Amino acid sequence: MRVVLATSNKGKVREIIELLHDREVFPYTDLMEGFEIVEDGETFKENALIKARAVYKALGDTDAVVIADDSGISVDVLEGAPGIYSARYGGENATDKENLHKLADELKSLGVDSSPAHYTAAIAIVSREGESCVHGWMHGSVSVHLRGENGFGYDPMFTPDGFDQTLGELDGDVKRGLSHRSKALHLAKILIDQIKAQRS
Repeated sequence: MRVVLATSNKGKVREIIELLHDREVFPYTDLMEGFEIVEDGETFKENALIKARAVYKALGDTDAVVIADDSGISVDVLEGAPGIYSARYGGENATDKENLHKLADELKSLGVDSSPAHYTAAIAIVSREGESCVHGWMHGSVSVHLRGENGFGYDPMFTPDGFDQTLGELDGDVKRGLSHRSKALHLAKILIDQIKAQRS
């Protein structure tokens, strides 16, 4: 049973493959030409399901289990922004660095150095058995003082609760233990195993 990732984001692909290391996992772009998926949902769950459905349909492989992640950061002082727009906060084709600096600039424009914030990860699973979605969260704070080169996205500005280092500074193993995506993937693995058991 192949698990296919409905993403071409290298950071996400690397993280998900590491977390699902005991399964046969492929980014969908290893199996077909990449294509644009319009993410017009209003929640992380809706966008994750949109991506998973689109790749499952395009694959034409009813044995595949497609998983899609939609995730982002929500900052309290910005009333939950950037939220579902985290990946394109700095513009439609913004880089991680552009998004990061846009968020730092927004905080500075409000005259604040930091704010409580949290990450959300929604992971959709689409297979011939049906559709489901699970979530994971990580709480902490963001700061305009960027630190660390590890990870991707907003990691250099986010400090998890209980730590004094940003995700950009923390060791990879520590980060995986805290990660919103890790928490959601733990639940997704349970559902994937249930699908596998049903088929055997």
